[in-house]
Amino acid sequence: MHSRRSFLKTTSATAGLFLLSGNFWVRGMGLINSPEEYITAETQYGSIRGSRSQGVNAFKGIPYAGSVSGLNRFKMPAQLKPWTGIRDALTLGAPAIQAPRRGEPQPDEDCLFLNVWTPANDNKKRTVMFYNHGGGFVIGSGGSAGQDGANLARNFDVVVVETNHRLGILGFLYLDAIGGEEYAGSGNMGLLDITEGLKWVHNNIESFGGDPENVMIFGESGGGAKTSCLYTMPAAAPYFNKASIESGPGVRMLTKEMAEQNTEMILRQFGLTKSNWRKLLDIPAAEILKVQSQLPFVPPFQERTTASSLAKTQVGGVGPVIDGVVMSQHPFDPVAPAISKDKPLMVGWNEDEYTFFAWERRDTEFANLDFKGLEKRLTPQFGNDTQKIISTYRQARPQASAADIFIAVSSITMMGLGSVEIAEAKLDQQSAPVYLYNFGYKSERTIPGTDYPMGTPHAMDISFKFNNEVPPKAGEKDQPSFFGGGRPERFEASHKMASYWTGFAKTGKPHGDALPEWPEYNLNNKPMMRIAEHCEVIDNRFAQELAMWREIGRLPKQTN
Repeated sequence: MHSRRSFLKTTSATAGLFLLSGNFWVRGMGLINSPEEYITAETQYGSIRGSRSQGVNAFKGIPYAGSVSGLNRFKMPAQLKPWTGIRDALTLGAPAIQAPRRGEPQPDEDCLFLNVWTPANDNKKRTVMFYNHGGGFVIGSGGSAGQDGANLARNFDVVVVETNHRLGILGFLYLDAIGGEEYAGSGNMGLLDITEGLKWVHNNIESFGGDPENVMIFGESGGGAKTSCLYTMPAAAPYFNKASIESGPGVRMLTKEMAEQNTEMILRQFGLTKSNWRKLLDIPAAEILKVQSQLPFVPPFQERTTASSLAKTQVGGVGPVIDGVVMSQHPFDPVAPAISKDKPLMVGWNEDEYTFFAWERRDTEFANLDFKGLEKRLTPQFGNDTQKIISTYRQARPQASAADIFIAVSSITMMGLGSVEIAEAKLDQQSAPVYLYNFGYKSERTIPGTDYPMGTPHAMDISFKFNNEVPPKAGEKDQPSFFGGGRPERFEASHKMASYWTGFAKTGKPHGDALPEWPEYNLNNKPMMRIAEHCEVIDNRFAQELAMWREIGRLPKQTN
C-alpha cells in the first residue's frame, strides 16, 4: 500500500487497533437501544426480523454467504442455504478472527454477516451506501459503534450496508503458487467476500427500500484501501456506481513475488513448508490468530523511485495481491483502472493524520523537537532529501514549529500523497469526475503527555461522515466524542460532511443544501474542498510542498 512507513513497523497496541477500525465512538450518538417494533423483510434465502426505532429499521447479523471454515478455508464461500420460518436479525454477527471487540460477538472463522439500516422497507429506491470498515487488513467489523448507519439513514434518506469479511491470514494468504487452481484467488478472499456482499445487495436490497442500481462503495483507512481494490476488480464492477477512498489510498498492493515470500515466512511460523502446507488447513483458528497478531496489519510500504518503477521492499504483513486472477493491476499504478472509468470518485485525507499514531504509540518526543531534532527524526525515512523537505516546509509555513512540520510531513506522506496520486490518475482518464478533499475540523483534545493538539487525526472523520456527531436530545447532557472533542461546532461539521457524502452517493457529485459548490478536480487550479464547520474550496493547496514531493520522486510528475 502507498505510504505509511512508520505505521507499518510497530503498530500493535490494542487500543490503537480498536480505534483504527472505528470502534471508539460509544456515547452521545443516539444509538438504538430498544426497538419500538419488529419489522420483517424477505431475502432470497428466507425471511428475517429486524427492529425499528427512532425512524430507522435495523437488520443486523444477516448472513450473506455460506461457510468459509473447514473445507472452505482459503476458498470461496459455500453456497448459503435457505431457511424456513423467520430468522432474527436483531444482533450483530461474529466478526472475522481477531482479538475480541468491545460490544460485539466473539470473533469466528465463519464471519460473513452484514448489517442494513434503512428508513423503511417500502420498496422506495433509495441510494445505497456500502461501507468497507477500517483496521488495515487484519481487524475491524461492520458493527463498530462509530460507523453505526442509523443517523445517515434517518437524516439523509439512504440505505446503509456494512459487512464483516475475512481478514488477516484467513482472508489474504496467497496460496495460488502452491495450492494450484483449487486455491486460485486465495490471496484476495477478503475482497471476494466483500464482492459477495455487494452481490447480496444487488439481489436483495429492494426489499429494504434500496436501489440496486445506485450503490456507492466507500471506506476509511484499510477500508479505503479495500475500496481502491474493489475499484479495479472485474468481479465487483457490476455492483457499484461510484466510490470514495478516505485516508487509505491503496495505490499499490502486494505483487505475487512479495506475496509468495510472505506465505513462506508465515508457513515457517507454523513449522511448515511449501511441500506440507496443507497441514495449515487443520490448524485451529486460535493458533492462526497467534501468528497473525505478530504481523503488521497492512502490507509493507512500497517506495516510489520513479513514476513507473518501485523499489524492492521487505516482506511482512498480509493484504490484497495483484494475482492476475482477482486483480490484474495495481489499483492506481501506473494508471487508474479502465474498468471503473465511468464511475465517479472522491478521495482525500485528514489534515493531521499522524497525531493519531503519535497518540497510539505514546510518542511525546516529537512535541519537543527543535529543527536539528527534526532533521534527525526524518533522516532515516528520507535520507538525502531531508534538508530539502524541511527547507520547503519552513518556506511554505513560516510560522510552523518543528513539531508542526513533523506532523505535516508525516501526515501527507502517510495518506496525502497517495490521495493526490489517485486523483490525478483518475483525472488522466478524462471520463467520470474525481473530487479531492481535506477534512480539517479541529478537535480541542491534546495528545496525552503533551500540550500538542490532536487537530484532525486519522479516523476522526468516521463519526463525522456517518453524522454520528449530533446534539444531545432534550434533557440529556452532551458527551464529548473520543477524538472530536466537545465543541458544539462539531455537530455542524458532521452534518456538512454527511451532506456531501450522501449527495455524492445519490448523484455522483458531492453537494448539499446551503453548502459551497464542490468543483471537479482539474489541473488548472487543482481545487480541494476543505471540510470543517465552515467548508471552503481552496485552489492549489499545498502547491509548494507538492512540487517538492514531485521533484524528489515521491509523487509522479504531471503529464498534462
